[in-house]
Amino acid sequence: MIFPKTRLNLSGDRFTVIYRLTGSDETEAQTKAEGICLEQTVEVPLHLLANDTIRADVVGRIESFTTLADNHFEAAISYALETLGSELTQLLNVVFGNSSMQPCIRVERINFSDALLQQFQGPRFGRAGIRKVLGVNKRPLLCTALKPMGLSAEALAGLAYQFAFGGIDIIKDDHGLANQSFAPFQERMQRCAAAVNEGSQKSGYRSIYVPNITGPANQIIDRAFEAKQAGAGGVMLAPGLTGLDVLRQLAEDDSFALPIFSHPAWQGSLVSHPRQGLSHRVVFGQLPRLAGADATIYVNYGGRFSFSRQACRGIVEETGTAMGQLKPIFPTPGGGMTLAKLPEMIEFYGHDVILLIAGGLYGHGPDLGKSCREFRQFLEQAGTGVVQ
Repeated sequence: MIFPKTRLNLSGDRFTVIYRLTGSDETEAQTKAEGICLEQTVEVPLHLLANDTIRADVVGRIESFTTLADNHFEAAISYALETLGSELTQLLNVVFGNSSMQPCIRVERINFSDALLQQFQGPRFGRAGIRKVLGVNKRPLLCTALKPMGLSAEALAGLAYQFAFGGIDIIKDDHGLANQSFAPFQERMQRCAAAVNEGSQKSGYRSIYVPNITGPANQIIDRAFEAKQAGAGGVMLAPGLTGLDVLRQLAEDDSFALPIFSHPAWQGSLVSHPRQGLSHRVVFGQLPRLAGADATIYVNYGGRFSFSRQACRGIVEETGTAMGQLKPIFPTPGGGMTLAKLPEMIEFYGHDVILLIAGGLYGHGPDLGKSCREFRQFLEQAGTGVVQ
């Protein structure tokens, strides 16, 4: 059969996805690109479509095809804005829905149109907003994590107080802290928020507590507002576990209005294969920023994880490059970082970064408060020469 001839009144606005393809030769890769055009839109063979608007404009369109080295190819495929229905979930589906289950296809980046970006609010605070909350104008921001899993809420709050009193800007839950019996969410969140606020008042430094609100779908938004009521200065969410659209929903809620930190849990497999999945810049740069995260946490190069300098550079670029009206957000590298690596980190990332050091801070010496002060002092004076 041939589907009925259909005439649609489309805007003509399109956005483009850059796919890296691997194939034995150009013909195979070209065929793969043509398959993506159909798979990501109509999902029927081309010969079943009439010579109409669906065939001409709804089906993905190959805008360019480039041969790279070592049997790699790059295809730029555009899609009609109307295929999204103004929904973030459908954007993800069009970009890499069914094709994510096919081998040797990797999404390298998304070139958003201005009309597409106007459909999303994006980050409420961004870099400038978080700096304003903390009263820090120029230097890199300091962040650490409360851990380990198994400590009581009271013990975690004790650590939170020491971090705040020592001058750490952002004190967040470790992503493994959820609603366990040894540190239930409500008790932990209330104790830690109070401890950070007390430590901040006594030290004279402005510190914020950022609890992990990742949890069952019907509890996430409630947890966010409970955290705000308790005095938290922001929240952390793992969109790989909850879905990106929950982050978007919270970011756009005017009655919430706190900074949101995106955590990478469960997203590593999306980027780990060089010929499959999505690039680091898309997963940890473009998508969280579009959804409304104010800071994106990811693992730093050179630690116990496998991210490369190039991958981290790509993430940083996407957090700050022009993206319509969307505000730049903070790259937040962590994982295996130590105080000894601070000079290198500042040289690589510059000032517009949140440096997340947890295990390295705990293990720096027996006096946690002293280690915190060393962390802060270095970023205020050594290397940058900037106090704030």
